[in-house]
Amino acid sequence: MLFAPDTEESLNFVVALGNTTPGSSRSGSDELATTGQLTELLVRFSYTGRIDHDEAELREVRDTRTLLRSIWDLNRDEAVEVVNRMLRDAKALPFLVRHDQLDWHMHATSPDAPLAERMRAEMGLAFADVIRMDEMDRLRICEADDCDGLVLDLSRNGSKRFCTVRCGNRMNMIAFRERKAAG
Repeated sequence: MLFAPDTEESLNFVVALGNTTPGSSRSGSDELATTGQLTELLVRFSYTGRIDHDEAELREVRDTRTLLRSIWDLNRDEAVEVVNRMLRDAKALPFLVRHDQLDWHMHATSPDAPLAERMRAEMGLAFADVIRMDEMDRLRICEADDCDGLVLDLSRNGSKRFCTVRCGNRMNMIAFRERKAAG
């Protein structure tokens, strides 16, 4: 295992959130366009604490999505600056909690803090682990020609190239057809 379970869960959430953009979503459209879509995403990842279910919160989460996606394109030193700013702006004071079916894990802000702020703080802690373990190369962009999906490579050998099996299959089919046409 590369990371603690709560770090992996946070990073998987960033991938799911980041892959709601038009260039990376399955539908090709923005899959975080409504408060209902945000609610569905939060339910999938068992988000707790204050959730306002309003347009202002949706806008803040969409801005957070843009910020978190940007970290995928940064080198380690650049990521440190962004992560430190995220933690500082949220006034993060990490603490251990256990709730629902989850064992002890880290939260970084009060459950009453705005949702986007809590996201930035918790993702900041996850990115801090990635940086400390010098594993920024595990954060990639999908290698499919027409996809900019986020890839979190938790494989043992670090060889994951595509955001979904669908992208991998599509690129394999293209390569097969090219080989067949050339041969």
